[in-house]
Amino acid sequence: MFAKTVLDNGIRVLSRELPDTRSVSLGIWVENGSRHEGRDQNGISHFIEHLLFKGTERRTAARIAEEMDAVGGVLNAFTGKEYTCYYAKVLDENFPMAIDLLTDIFLHSVFDREEIERERSVILQEISQAEDTPDDYVHDLFNLDFFKDHPLGRPICGEASTVLNFHREDFLDFIRDRYLPGRVIITAAGHLGHEELVRELDRRLGAVQGSGSGIFADAPQLRNGVFQHPKALEQVHLCLGVAGIHQSHPLRYVAFILNTILGGGMSSRLFQEIREKRGRAYSVYSFLASYKDVGYLGIYAGTSRDWVEEVVELILREIGRLAAGEVGEEELQRAKSQLIGNMILGLETSDSWMNHIARNEIYFGKAVSLEEISRGVQSVSREELVVLARELFRPEAMALTLLGDLKEDFKAKSLDLKR
Repeated sequence: MFAKTVLDNGIRVLSRELPDTRSVSLGIWVENGSRHEGRDQNGISHFIEHLLFKGTERRTAARIAEEMDAVGGVLNAFTGKEYTCYYAKVLDENFPMAIDLLTDIFLHSVFDREEIERERSVILQEISQAEDTPDDYVHDLFNLDFFKDHPLGRPICGEASTVLNFHREDFLDFIRDRYLPGRVIITAAGHLGHEELVRELDRRLGAVQGSGSGIFADAPQLRNGVFQHPKALEQVHLCLGVAGIHQSHPLRYVAFILNTILGGGMSSRLFQEIREKRGRAYSVYSFLASYKDVGYLGIYAGTSRDWVEEVVELILREIGRLAAGEVGEEELQRAKSQLIGNMILGLETSDSWMNHIARNEIYFGKAVSLEEISRGVQSVSREELVVLARELFRPEAMALTLLGDLKEDFKAKSLDLKR
């Protein structure tokens, strides 16, 4: 089902054939994200992602959009902390056009100076919009607080001060240094043939040259404590986090289940206790953020400023119960079924498989089947879950970020993370 070929120049091509679908999804991934930027470069990877849609030697920006719209396809991109992806999704009959379009923008974008200035304005608006969306912005603030001045803590979009200082030569130099064959992964899923795909990509990308190794900052020193960010808002948004595990950690399946039980759905402990039973928050959930060498388990809630302390107390009580071993076999089995069901349902489209294949190659260097993941989830024991909870939920390792119009008498010391 999975196939992998490495071109002579080091570009990796991976695919999964889905013969019963009409769609094909193709992604060009570069192992470069905001983590690989210097302080003054913060946001350049994201800026480049925008610019690759602004015209090539053969196509204007308008023509790029028109060609994809004409076949009802999807053309987009995203930048993460450790990678950037450019992708297209089309009907199988339009797959050759998608290959031509994606490889064209990847290799032959012109970086027109007028387009750069227009897109600079767009990105500055994107940064402002993020800051005006508090339930998202609190996560950016938490990363800055938790990772301090490490690249993992900096926003993917960059800051206004850095975005304003990028010039055309900066983008060209960055691409030359980072968009190297050994760091490029091409993944495809859907109604396709792997050998035909490899031949076509080798014809278009086989001559690309360059060498270099991955560029990674050292693992960050994680901080703990309470970090307050005053802002005139109706609610207080909070993010509480603890050091977790990295992407390929042997205990990752245990962490998946721990997160699911704690705040991974409507039946989770946090949702039931804080929203359903007490009505103290509309949105409350937990999540895992994992990278190549570090990660964290985070908890988000948005609540009235009068209820902040109560909500934090309830969160601490629930993680304390998990660390104390208050986990039943029925709850454990329900979490396993939820995880496996969510995974299978989430992989019913060609674009989800395209993403799945790429991330497995980035973090594991191989394809990971649904069967392997299911076995890993099913193998988790209650004892493993409790041991990991005790290891992660240590009071001295917790960080809490608060964003909102806090009461005048609200002090950091009123939140005792050691209770």
